[in-house]
Amino acid sequence: MKKLLQLFMFGLTIIGCKQQESLNKKLTTTETMQKKSIHQFKVKDIEGNDFNFETLKGKKIMVVNTASKCGLTPQYEQLEAIYQQYKDKNFVIIGFPANNFLSQEPGSNEEIATFCQRNYGVSFPMMSKISVKGNDMAEIYQFLTQKSENGVADSEVEWNFQKYLLNENGELEMIISPRTLPNDEKIINWIEGK
Repeated sequence: MKKLLQLFMFGLTIIGCKQQESLNKKLTTTETMQKKSIHQFKVKDIEGNDFNFETLKGKKIMVVNTASKCGLTPQYEQLEAIYQQYKDKNFVIIGFPANNFLSQEPGSNEEIATFCQRNYGVSFPMMSKISVKGNDMAEIYQFLTQKSENGVADSEVEWNFQKYLLNENGELEMIISPRTLPNDEKIINWIEGK
């Protein structure tokens, strides 16, 4: 009986070790999974050329959905100012015109580009007009708004000029309200690494 009990305990020990070994493999696999990055995306810029986010590796990125006929449109001025101040310090702003909110971005890509340049002197990269919510949401915004894609947080684009801040590895770090100005202290501190 004693030998039977010892054999039984030995069997449980082997099973326990095998389960622990299996668990360790799962943990190792999970730990080595790479976080998804915005660097995986290729989009079209406002002139219809290919734009590869992989070229932004090593830079902090602010992604912002824009509109020309919104009460928040004057934010273009602050966006351009911080872009000019930090563009040579591994920071870039990427604008995505979108017509998702009260049809406040009705123009074509050409009309949007002209408006931005003429009224605000926008020189930061502007992409082709996309949808940032709903059934036709662009793939890059699915990444920005879904935790299953970005590994950080679920969010919804509340309005024009919502800001997504991504680190040098292209990983989402912060989501900033549309009404928070681009030159807000929180954003500047993030850019400067404070």
